[in-house]
Amino acid sequence: MSNDNLTLTGQTWVASGPAGAVGSIHRVENGYTFKLLRDERFRSVYPSLEVAKSALHAALLPGSEWPEFREH
Repeated sequence: MSNDNLTLTGQTWVASGPAGAVGSIHRVENGYTFKLLRDERFRSVYPSLEVAKSALHAALLPGSEWPEFREH
């Protein structure tokens, strides 16, 4: 599936670190995807919210704290 053709469901979680927002996770038809603030496109589709949270954290700079996730 091309990440350009994702259908968002409306559920969004904003990821925030000590300096503010770092990215967001979005519910899509087949799972969850995320985008960091610096990204132009969504990343891969992940099977669960927890896996997407872990992938977002792994994409941050090494040593970054686990972000706080809030549904919007």
